[in-house]
Amino acid sequence: MAKAIRHFFKTFLLLEMIQGLAVTGRHLFAPKITVQYPEQKTPKSPRFRGLHALRRYANGEERCIACKLCEVVCPALAITIDVAEREDGSRRTTRYEIDLFKCIYCGFCEEVCPVDSIVETDLHEYHFEARGENIMTKEKLLSIGDRYEARIAVAKAADAPYR
Repeated sequence: MAKAIRHFFKTFLLLEMIQGLAVTGRHLFAPKITVQYPEQKTPKSPRFRGLHALRRYANGEERCIACKLCEVVCPALAITIDVAEREDGSRRTTRYEIDLFKCIYCGFCEEVCPVDSIVETDLHEYHFEARGENIMTKEKLLSIGDRYEARIAVAKAADAPYR
């Protein structure tokens, strides 16, 4: 009986709603922390996973050995690779594409790559203006890798103790 009376008064006095409004009131008058984004940027972890890039060796040759491990491990099936054999007997990719609309930026492709060919950079400020720009071709990925190789190397060095 006491339980029923307590429940009646809780319901009649709208106790839960008052408690919720108290939480809202506490946060309503608390000082706000706002980052003025284009001018101010928050620090990013060296393990941040953003736009993909393909890397090259110091002699200019692409690192990808066409093992297709990244294509196999991708849970979103965002990577497509076609392979051809060169005159010297080594395998290289003829087509390496990543659909960024499918990609979930999990980093599995980077983890499984035996030669550190595919990496996820710290770039997050990119956009697409036309249909089909979301497909990152081998040429686009290599150009990103060439342009940001110094940043990629610094991030890899910072992340090395944790691997």
